[in-house]
Amino acid sequence: MKLSRHHLAALAAFLIWGFFPIPLRILHGYASGQILFFRILLSLVLLLLIHGLGRRAAVRAVARQWQAAGRAERRNVAISTVVGGLLLTSNWLLFIYVINEVSVQAGSFSYLICPILTALLGFAMLREKLRPNQWAAIALSALSCLLLGVGELRTLLMSLVVAFTYALYLITQRRLQGYDRLVLLTVQLLLSAAVVLPLAPLLGAQPLVGFADGKLLGYTAILSVGFTVLPLFLNLYALNALPSGTVGIMMYVNPVVSFALAFLYFGEAATLTQAVAYGVILLSVVLYNVQFRATKTSPPSPLSKREGELVSNS
Repeated sequence: MKLSRHHLAALAAFLIWGFFPIPLRILHGYASGQILFFRILLSLVLLLLIHGLGRRAAVRAVARQWQAAGRAERRNVAISTVVGGLLLTSNWLLFIYVINEVSVQAGSFSYLICPILTALLGFAMLREKLRPNQWAAIALSALSCLLLGVGELRTLLMSLVVAFTYALYLITQRRLQGYDRLVLLTVQLLLSAAVVLPLAPLLGAQPLVGFADGKLLGYTAILSVGFTVLPLFLNLYALNALPSGTVGIMMYVNPVVSFALAFLYFGEAATLTQAVAYGVILLSVVLYNVQFRATKTSPPSPLSKREGELVSNS
C-alpha cells in the first residue's frame, strides 16, 4: 500500500498520542484535577481562536443544521453532546490519574482494550452484529483481563474504567454523525469548563495558584496544543480521504508506543503474568481485525469505523 500524506497524517496523530505520557509525567506531583483544569481551559481557548479566525463557516453550518433539525433530533444531539462532554471530562481526568499515580502500562492497556470494549458495547446497546472471530477476540480480551487481575486488581479496574468511559463516549457520539466534530468538541469543552470550574476544590485544582505557575502553564499548553488539538486536526484531515476502518486500525500505534515507553523510557517492569496478558490482548486485536482487512466484501467493522471517526481521546 502506497502511503499518502493522509496516511502520514493519521500515523503522526497516533504517534503523538503515543508519546503523551512523557509531558504528562513531567507534571507528576500536581493534582490530576489541576492538570485537567488547565488542559481543558487552554484547549478551549485555542479551539475558540481557531473557529473565530478560520472556521466561522463551519460554526454557522452547525447552527443551521441545529435550527433545521426536528425536535427529536435536536433533543438527541443535545443529550449526546452533554453526555459526551461529561464522559470526555471523566476520561481525561482518569487517564491523567492513571498515568501519574498508577503506571504508564495501565494507561496503555486502557486504550489497547478500548476498541474491543467499544465493539462489545455496540453489540449490547446498538444491536450491532459481531462475527465469530470478533467474539473470539472479545473472549481473549476477557482472558487478558483475568490474567492482569491476578494480584493487580486495582490496576486492572483503573484501566477498565478509563477504557469504559472512552468506549461509552464513542457510543454516545454516534448520534452526532453529520455534524462538524471540532465544533461539537468545542461545545463539549465549554460544558466541561462549566462543570470543572465549580468543582475545582473537590478535584484538587487551584486555578489562581496555577495561573502563577509557569511550569504548569507551559506543560499544560504543550498538552493542549501538541497533544490535543494538533493530533486531532491531523486525524480529521486523514479521515477526509482515508476509510475510517484504515484509520481505526492505525490507532493501535498509540498504545503500542506507550507500552514501549513504559518499559524502555520509564523503566517499568512487568511480571511474567502481565507479559502473557499483554501478549493475549495483542493477539485479540489481530484476531478482531484480520477478517475485516482480508475480506473486501464484508461490511465495515463497527469497532474500526467508530474508532476511526471519533478518535479524540488523548
